Amino acid sequence: MLREELGEFGFSDKEIDVYLTLLSQGEATTGTISENADVTQQAVYTITDRLEDRGLVRVNDHASPKTICAIPPEESMATLASRIDSITPVLTERFNDTEPQTPELKMVKSQKTAIKRLRDAISKAQREVIVAIPEYIYPEIESELKDAVERDLLVFLLVQDVDDLEKARNQYRGAADVVRCWSENVLFLFATDSQSRNHSTTQSVLIGDAQLLSGTHDLGDGVAVSERHLAGSVRGMFFSAYWLAGKEVFVTESDSLPKTFEWFWQAVLHARLHQKSGMDLWADIETTDGQTISGTVSQIRQALVEPPTNKHTLETSLYIETDAGEVSVGGQNTILEDYEAMSVTLRPN
Repeated sequence: MLREELGEFGFSDKEIDVYLTLLSQGEATTGTISENADVTQQAVYTITDRLEDRGLVRVNDHASPKTICAIPPEESMATLASRIDSITPVLTERFNDTEPQTPELKMVKSQKTAIKRLRDAISKAQREVIVAIPEYIYPEIESELKDAVERDLLVFLLVQDVDDLEKARNQYRGAADVVRCWSENVLFLFATDSQSRNHSTTQSVLIGDAQLLSGTHDLGDGVAVSERHLAGSVRGMFFSAYWLAGKEVFVTESDSLPKTFEWFWQAVLHARLHQKSGMDLWADIETTDGQTISGTVSQIRQALVEPPTNKHTLETSLYIETDAGEVSVGGQNTILEDYEAMSVTLRPN
């Protein structure tokens, strides 16, 4: 972990070897450092000069032979922190807070980094959260998930390596709108706001091996992406390949109506919950082309909750009986439906 953190601060592998050797020795000659750190003596001269510039070591040129002394970490870190504090206001003045132009594509190899990214993504999500984790990771993010539900986000949770479904029904109640459990443990994934139309919304997606969360290096990798098409593909892959593999253990109660939903899948979920309770629904739908479609909800195609009612993989749509006949409405980037919805208002018919 220490090597990884030093690497995040811009230390090269050889610089880390030399610095950690010096910390353990306290003070040493260049020859001793070279031998213990497995770095050439010429490289030791160059590296220790860099470390001295950073305020981490002191080079004793007057000594014979020449020695290098590690500055106590509480002193060197305090100096580093004060330097960061001194330039922060200047950097803040220069910072142009715009949407990043280059999508992220980054390998993630650390459990600590993966969980931090997961927590941050859930906390910053504005519309939707999708998470697939091993059971033992759930306590790490329980509060973030429940807070997302309180913020009225649409939350899907797939918990893996679960054998006791009865216990799971109580354990995960209220942590998501829909919770499924799976006895296998193969996937770590999260995706937030990956279908958002709002370009100021930060999409966050990471997919990898569940072993990434084991805390043991070299057992699993993950890839973090923010490019919109890739993010959408990860979301689609999750619902088509993994979501239905789990057993449904919890579904939220339906929202009170009338209610306007800005997130289409959330409208579909609650429409289906009301339909299952026997309620006939009326929908007023604002479409991306500026039309308003109103009518009775005649069909709901989905595989978000049991039983699935869609005709093909990933079909999530509402069918509305209008004066001109039945039309189909989908969410963002819809291909098969007649219209793409901006918002959906549901009320009892």
